Amino acid sequence: MKNIFKNKLQFKVLFCLSFIIFLSCDTDETQTVATLNNLVWADEFDTNGTPDSGKWNLLTGDGTAQGIPGWGNNELQTYTDRSDNVTVQNGVLIITAKEEDFQGKSYTSARITTKGKLDQQYGRFEARIKLPTGKGIFPAFWLLGDDNNGSLVWPQIGEIDIMEFLGDEPTTVFGTIHGPNYSGANSITKKYEIQNDRFDTGFHVFGVEWTPNQINWYVDGDLYQSITPADVSEETDGTGEWVFNRPFHIILNVAVGGNLPGSPNAETDFPQRMLVDYVRVYN
Repeated sequence: MKNIFKNKLQFKVLFCLSFIIFLSCDTDETQTVATLNNLVWADEFDTNGTPDSGKWNLLTGDGTAQGIPGWGNNELQTYTDRSDNVTVQNGVLIITAKEEDFQGKSYTSARITTKGKLDQQYGRFEARIKLPTGKGIFPAFWLLGDDNNGSLVWPQIGEIDIMEFLGDEPTTVFGTIHGPNYSGANSITKKYEIQNDRFDTGFHVFGVEWTPNQINWYVDGDLYQSITPADVSEETDGTGEWVFNRPFHIILNVAVGGNLPGSPNAETDFPQRMLVDYVRVYN
């Protein structure tokens, strides 16, 4: 049952606390980010069944059809649009990773995107999510840049990982960007470690606020990373290009195996589910 942000008083209190946190940061850019409170798009997942086709695309396959087998990470799953792998029930989006033989793969899961339905340049993107667990389980909430009708390829299009999670590290999430000369294992990233809690036992709010010259990462309203063009230049000895100046779309998925996080082991239980209470976008 949804029990957060539905009560208007709770929402106002949380917003005010978040605003205070934002203002405590000492850069003008961060203070500007605090004004991004105009809700422009949302999915509250209030209708049971298949995710809203007016908002989401359901990708299928193992990436081969897109020219990136293993989805660029040598992953072990194939994505499907079956209700076994992706459905909305009781106000929650459920993405389920299963161990099963399907289309030549040993695992199935789901990946949904807003490409062509919501492609937004700048704003605050956030989701309230309960994460799955286990070695080899790799859920993510992320943004991918516009490919200019196919003329650009990754990492030139840019990638903003709002939240990535390794199922065998239940107290830690990552916030990351990928671009030219800082992609894959050389991406610019930072961990957030939760105190006295785990990300697989309850819902948490993951978000970024993205402006022309800064991206900020938050977990439950806590700012834990800020990256600017100057940071990219410093991290790459001047070779990195800031490519976060085009529309991006949202992706939610649960991968299984791959270069990161490695394969499941005998202790990994299936099925594993990522639960998403809502996704909201502000400007």
